[in-house]
Amino acid sequence: MKRLLLFLALLAVARAGEVRVAAAASLSESITEIGAVYQNGHPETKITPIFAGSNALARQIEAGAPVDVFFAADEKTMNALVAGGRIDREAVTPLLSNALVVVVAADSTLSLGSAEDLATLQRLSIADPAAVPAGVYAKTWLTGRGLWEKIQPITVGAENVRGALAAVEAGNADAAIVYRTDAAVSRKVKVAFHVPAAETPAIVYPLALCKEAPNPAEAKSFVAFLQGAQAADIFRKRGFTVIPPATTAKP
Repeated sequence: MKRLLLFLALLAVARAGEVRVAAAASLSESITEIGAVYQNGHPETKITPIFAGSNALARQIEAGAPVDVFFAADEKTMNALVAGGRIDREAVTPLLSNALVVVVAADSTLSLGSAEDLATLQRLSIADPAAVPAGVYAKTWLTGRGLWEKIQPITVGAENVRGALAAVEAGNADAAIVYRTDAAVSRKVKVAFHVPAAETPAIVYPLALCKEAPNPAEAKSFVAFLQGAQAADIFRKRGFTVIPPATTAKP
């Protein structure tokens, strides 16, 4: 049902002045807030965010869904759309970074302090490790520690990173591997430990204007706003790291 609703949302005909932003689920609060700020200064423009796993959004863009802006949680997904001709390489800007954390229920008495401790759990929730960026990052981390084969049997795959978080909130998993920014939005979980950045691939969120954007002029303006100081303050408040322009490199 969720996939059907996503499909229908992306296929809806864009209205004049509407900028449709397909963004990774972990960006939900940030893009919603930034969109509202932008609309206050541009009342003629409506920002319509659509949130899901980056891989699910990319599939719909590849299929021709009318999307103006794509904000993914990994470079691999963005690069696939570049290779498929849906996005110009020159339009891609690596904008944000994030980090992985392990969360447990706020009232949990579990004592977890390392990757090895995860093997003692009964159920560990992660985003789909075969496709969703957060899940791919988590699997890569555990594989690098030589633990994936041991931990995989207890993992519960979720449709996206917010699904993994929700599993712990609902008591359906003992712990979850999510982004630092996801843990910050929930009062029902707490961070058990932070995954060392040196043990994970670089977590990069690239932003791009879609080649066939229905409203390219308005979309280009919003993309510029997302790279500006006001948006940067909101991203940082939400726990993201903003990648300085001088250090960015096109994927």
